[in-house]
Amino acid sequence: MTRFLGLDIGGANLKISDGETRAKSLPFALWKYPENLSATLKALIAEFPAPDGFAVTMTGELADCFATKAEGVDFILSAMEEAVGDRPVVVWQTGAEFISPEIAREIPLLVAAANWHALATFVGRMVPEGFSLMIDIGSTTTDIIPLLNGVPIPTGLTDRERLLSGELVYTGIQRTPLCAVSHSVRFRGEDCLVAAELFATTWDVYLILDQLEEEPEKRETANGKPAIKRAAHDRMARMICCDASEVTWEEAVVMAEHFAAEQTRQILHSITQVLSQHSTPLTHILISGGGSFLAEAICRETASLETVPRTTLGTIFQSSITEAACAFAVARLASERV
Repeated sequence: MTRFLGLDIGGANLKISDGETRAKSLPFALWKYPENLSATLKALIAEFPAPDGFAVTMTGELADCFATKAEGVDFILSAMEEAVGDRPVVVWQTGAEFISPEIAREIPLLVAAANWHALATFVGRMVPEGFSLMIDIGSTTTDIIPLLNGVPIPTGLTDRERLLSGELVYTGIQRTPLCAVSHSVRFRGEDCLVAAELFATTWDVYLILDQLEEEPEKRETANGKPAIKRAAHDRMARMICCDASEVTWEEAVVMAEHFAAEQTRQILHSITQVLSQHSTPLTHILISGGGSFLAEAICRETASLETVPRTTLGTIFQSSITEAACAFAVARLASERV
């Protein structure tokens, strides 16, 4: 079997996997430093044994450093080709097959934001019969993908189509600004409007609620300070134009619980929307992504989902693979198909 390294090149994170036991996720602000993409990819690839080829999927083409998605696709593929030299590169597209970079440049809208499709195609083998739903909650977005007999049957293929159908919810467990989750929060018995500023994100919510571990070395937060509870407390207070001296820890927890409940409501609304488009009874739920804990909670607390059998990829694969699931998927698919 040909060995491929899989890469999922996003606007905020780079993810890589050998499709077997190893995976890594690296924060990378593509919209800020596009000129560093090739060198960063080269260094990341060097951490893994040399493969026979590389399988690529992407979402970074939407970064606003590119005038169009076509420009973004071309730039990302050029950076990838520069990073790997003359070694083979294949690209996943939503027609459920791999194509060459040359063809990918000719049909950029089938390559753009195709990582969810690769993941759904791979995990479909776990549910070969019946009507299933994949819920993948990541740092930035949530994908809700219907599958029939193991094959993805999305209503939409582009991000715009998927936003309309509910199959894409632009909310995640780290990067989503809290002002996009709720316009107000209950504080000391009153409804208080929140600041429409990037003062805090969902990362702070789940740090405060002990659902994400502290990572003092990471500073991709709203204010560039560490991803720790103490800093999250202050960021949360800023949402109501206060600082940590004006909002107790207990009050910050209550605020975090409110934002978590609102985000849960948004995701559940889209799950309901997706299911309403299909008359077949739901037989299985597949859960993946760094936000698996949130998807699990939604299923446990929703009567119509609670009794549906579910499989969480995190119980099968180690956490690094779950977080880089799309990279893992394209590596495995390429090794099997190319």
